[in-house]
Amino acid sequence: MTAARTTPMFPLQSALLPGESLPLRVFEPRYSALVRACLDTDAPAFGVVLIARGREVGGGDERHDVGALARIVSVADHGGGRYQLKCIVQERFRVTAWLPDDPYPRASIEDWPDEPAEVSAAELAALEDAVWELLEFLAAARDIRLTSRAEVFGVLPETPGDRLYALAGCVPIGPADRYAVLAAPGPAQRLAALREAVETVDAMARFQASSPD
Repeated sequence: MTAARTTPMFPLQSALLPGESLPLRVFEPRYSALVRACLDTDAPAFGVVLIARGREVGGGDERHDVGALARIVSVADHGGGRYQLKCIVQERFRVTAWLPDDPYPRASIEDWPDEPAEVSAAELAALEDAVWELLEFLAAARDIRLTSRAEVFGVLPETPGDRLYALAGCVPIGPADRYAVLAAPGPAQRLAALREAVETVDAMARFQASSPD
């Protein structure tokens, strides 16, 4: 575990997973200040966390304590404190302490790599099949034509933990389920969390499809 460090924080209404891209339009004054502070560093990045309750604009929100770093890879300055950012979500972290929002949210964080856990190739393959079957069912129900499985999944990472993050990004699950995937201590727990989320979405989709209009 690395030492705790102070990091600018961007609370959001969604849980971001490592490996995802994050486009952001920034115009609210305190987050404009956050962007300027990040751009003054050698490796501009900030933490993203899911809001547990409330809204991020103006503060007063309650925030979850597991998040991920978003590294800024491109920025367009439109003047007047307005920015267009493209970020890549990378390693996750745990918040050890929230600091005063002065002038933007900040926290003391420490990296949280996956804890050791065994996940078999068969378990991963079974979950991938379940995800694909769900996507096929949803597409058929909405009269949408899917591209190939390889195109939808893309190149999945070899590491089980990262592979599960990538799979979760393919499934239409809500913020709470995405957070459960993010906050799972290791690959075994992440697989269980994602499998439960997939089963829930599948059951709801089939119930809705069978219900009369």
